[in-house]
Amino acid sequence: MFCQNLHLEINGISDYETSVIDSLNYQTNHKDFNSIEFEVDSIQKILYKKGYIENELKGVIKKNDSTFNAQFYLKKKFYTIYIYYDNVIIDPSILSLISKNVYDAYFELKFTEVENTLNYINSKITEKGFPFTKSKLSNINVKDQQNLTADLIIETTDNKRTINNIIIKGYEKFPRSYLKHYLKIKPKQIFNLNDIKSKTENLNDLKFANQTKSPEVLFSKDSTSLYLYLEKAKSNSFDGFLGFGTNEDTNNLEFDGYLNLNLTNNLNFGESFKLLYKSDENDQQTFKTDMTLPYLFKSPIGVDLQLQIFKKDSSFTTVNQFAKLHYQINSKHKVYAGIINSESNNLLKESTSLNIIDYKNSYYSFAYEYLKIQNSNFLFPINSKFYIETNFGERKLSNTTQKQSQLTIDAFNIFNLNVKNSIYMRFNGATLISDTYLENELFRFGGINSIRGFEENSLFSSLYGSINTEYRLQLSNSIYIHSITDAAYFENKTLNTKEKLFGYGFGFGILTKAGLFRFNYANGKLENQKFKLSNSKIHISLTTDF
Repeated sequence: MFCQNLHLEINGISDYETSVIDSLNYQTNHKDFNSIEFEVDSIQKILYKKGYIENELKGVIKKNDSTFNAQFYLKKKFYTIYIYYDNVIIDPSILSLISKNVYDAYFELKFTEVENTLNYINSKITEKGFPFTKSKLSNINVKDQQNLTADLIIETTDNKRTINNIIIKGYEKFPRSYLKHYLKIKPKQIFNLNDIKSKTENLNDLKFANQTKSPEVLFSKDSTSLYLYLEKAKSNSFDGFLGFGTNEDTNNLEFDGYLNLNLTNNLNFGESFKLLYKSDENDQQTFKTDMTLPYLFKSPIGVDLQLQIFKKDSSFTTVNQFAKLHYQINSKHKVYAGIINSESNNLLKESTSLNIIDYKNSYYSFAYEYLKIQNSNFLFPINSKFYIETNFGERKLSNTTQKQSQLTIDAFNIFNLNVKNSIYMRFNGATLISDTYLENELFRFGGINSIRGFEENSLFSSLYGSINTEYRLQLSNSIYIHSITDAAYFENKTLNTKEKLFGYGFGFGILTKAGLFRFNYANGKLENQKFKLSNSKIHISLTTDF
């Protein structure tokens, strides 16, 4: 089959007009004459928008078998248009955002901005509940050699539209409190489709529900029904890891690990229940349970309850309890306020340490959390997190009471360099401010969730800060490899020690049918200590959603 390409040339009646047309970068090669006619028509419309509203097409002439010539007479160019409007229908404050010269009866506008301005005015009126609004210019006249005048005409319905019904398809048991308080969508709200689409995108930040398609609207004569299309997602997770390394004293292989169960929205209330059990290499055991109940009694307030029990071999036990109220500002921001009570008991029959003493403390707690989701990445679904908590209270010993305060920060961010390469950075730290310190009230850190290459919770401190960095390379949507470069600083006021720690290594992750399998190999050392292979730690974890 033979196909001949046609060539299009467009000229003005002068060299200047031809240069104006050439600046539009029109398409010169076409497959048939219909394509040429369409291109010429498009160029004429662009000239109208540029201010050549009187331009005239002289005709399209066939020069030879493969070349066509179109000639325009551009005539005068108009630069400014004076638009007269009714300040009862449209608020002048809206016009002040698009024009520097707004008066009671008219406003000035560059002619090239007319189309965008009409779209903007139309969208602003639509936001007020008039979805069928039409804006146009009428009575366009020549004011002088370079300027025009026109009347702004706004056509709209008499009745303002509000949302009368919200109908959920696919996941009918979706907790309705999330519509009102999380998405900020409720009946009798002014209808604004763009605003609704923006809000429903926040559904993707929920772990237990997904939006299957964009919302739709059914307009009837006297009502507006909003349809949301949702599906229930797998939101339960089971996370565990196994770690092993060589004991420096006995040279024997020792194991440690934890189990972390997270149940979310099983009652279709949006609730979550977490259960953590951890066994460390240093005969330390942690049991922690956490329950979150959002939007109690259909209010914007939720409650968080937690119980944590820690046992250090046969030295002491510590029991922490807290009850907090939280308020979800929006899908990314949340604030907390509550009370924390702790009690610690010395288990030593004969106390060999003056720093392990029975005590009780109580704190008033305030916290803020920011969370940003990236749903497009199955390996790293959370892009950013920032959590800060401050606690103020007192510690009670047998015969003394002492004021104390705590500050805790946990933050990370993934810097996506491109589709495959990213840099992960995390800062985690805490400080206890007190006149005196007890060993059994210090923070415990070290291991896979703080500084890698060290035994889990083997480091006791009154102040610590750790930085974790990883360079990540995604080999596919389900496999990635990464480096490990960690650093930490901590102080222990009971021993009057200050130390700097470093951890180096590598790891990889594989997304399997069973879940996300992760492998980390890291070697940890003190600042002035040489590397020893015997100090290396291997951590294996598996996170499963069900």
